[in-house]
Order: sequence, then C-alpha cells, then structure tokens
Amino acid sequence: MIEEAAKLLARSRFAIAFTGAGISAESGVPTFRGFNGLWKKHRPEELATPEAFRRDPRLVWEFYKWRMDLIRKAKPNRAHYALAELEEMGILKAVITQNVDDLHREAGTRNLIELHGNIFRVRCTSCGYGEYLKESGRLEEFLREKDLPRCPDCGSLLRPDVVWFGEPLPRSALDEAFRLAERADLVLVIGTSGVVYPAAYVPQIVKETGGKVIEINPEESGITPIADVFLRCPAGEAMEKLMTRVKGLIG
Repeated sequence: MIEEAAKLLARSRFAIAFTGAGISAESGVPTFRGFNGLWKKHRPEELATPEAFRRDPRLVWEFYKWRMDLIRKAKPNRAHYALAELEEMGILKAVITQNVDDLHREAGTRNLIELHGNIFRVRCTSCGYGEYLKESGRLEEFLREKDLPRCPDCGSLLRPDVVWFGEPLPRSALDEAFRLAERADLVLVIGTSGVVYPAAYVPQIVKETGGKVIEINPEESGITPIADVFLRCPAGEAMEKLMTRVKGLIG
C-alpha cells in the first residue's frame, strides 16, 4: 500500500493535503472529540459557541487562553514536517487544514488554508482589526493579561479568530479550498473524520473531478469509501515511510 501511494504521489502534478485533528495527535494536541472530562465543569463544545461568548466572554476567554497555553507547547511532528518537505519538493501545492493549532505553519508549510481559523489569531467583534499574536510577539503578554482583551482601534471586545460551533466557515478560505480541490489530481487526507461539512467536500471534489484519494488514518472514516489507497496507521509513521519511497522513486 505504501508503494502504491508513493507511486501516485511521485506521478502527481498537482497534489494537495487535507488534514484534521489526527495529524496533530502525535504532537499531543487535545481535540474536542477526544477531550476527556470537563474544563471547570463545562463541556468544551459548550464554550466554543457565539452564544457562550455573548453570555460570558470572560469564561470563554479563560478557556481559550488555557487552550492556547496548552497548544503553544506542542511541536510539529513527522507528518507536519513531511508535508512541508513535499511542498518544498514541488509535489504538494497546498495544505488545507481543519486544525487551529498552527503546527503546519510552524513546520514550514507556506501555502496553508486554515478552514477553521487559528487559535493564535484574535479579531475584533466590531471592526476589521485582527492580530496574529505569535507574529506580533504579544502572546506571552496576552496570556498573562487578566482584563478582557479589547480592540486597540475601537475598544470593542476581541474574540479568538476561530470558527465556533454554529458559525459558517470563512467564505474566502472555503472558496480557495474548493478551487484547489477542483485543480488537484491527488489529495492526501490525513487524520480527519470526514464527517464535518462543508470541509469534507474537499476530498469528494478531488474524487469527482478524476483525482486520486490517499487516506492516512488509524481507523476508517467518512472518507474511506472513496479512498484509492487507505493506509491504516498513525500519520507520522505513514508519512515517514511514504517520504522514503517517494524520494526513492523520483531519485
């Protein structure tokens, strides 16, 4: 199966990757679905909503600062670095991710579409202000700050620049993802359940337009029925083996 996947990748002219929470599992990033227990007696998915933020912004920000602090300690794993290397080699044209953990960017991926936002970005609830805290160097200060974060331009509340439950995906990111999927002759699907729409349309579009689907997942998902190759193993292990074979094939 690795050999078959490697040949498809090596022959590809416009490959993309579509990633979900599973790719970051080896980096120790906790997912909502795999989250054990409660945070201060709250279920995490109850706090990740516009309603919760309107009702109690302080509580929601406490939760998100806790998550930011947890996630910033995580490091990219072999799978993140392998995708960045495939891009560097000219095989992979873009990574489309459902993750908000910033690990693809940290690993060196340049053409990155973040469908669900980025936990280290904040945006104003009123005006167009936005800030990437890692880039501005304010992350440490931001996490220590006890007051509710406010917009430096208009004074309104800032919110995490992530997609909450019940919110639509950013139109520009979704349009770009679909445009890439229509052009792609191969999609590498890693660590996604394949049941969260409209994001899950990405591999389906590739398949419907004649492209190949390679799935890497320790268990079957909503994508498995359309996969041309299914590698049932953790992302890091699979990508390491795949990279070795791809390099061997292209010399």
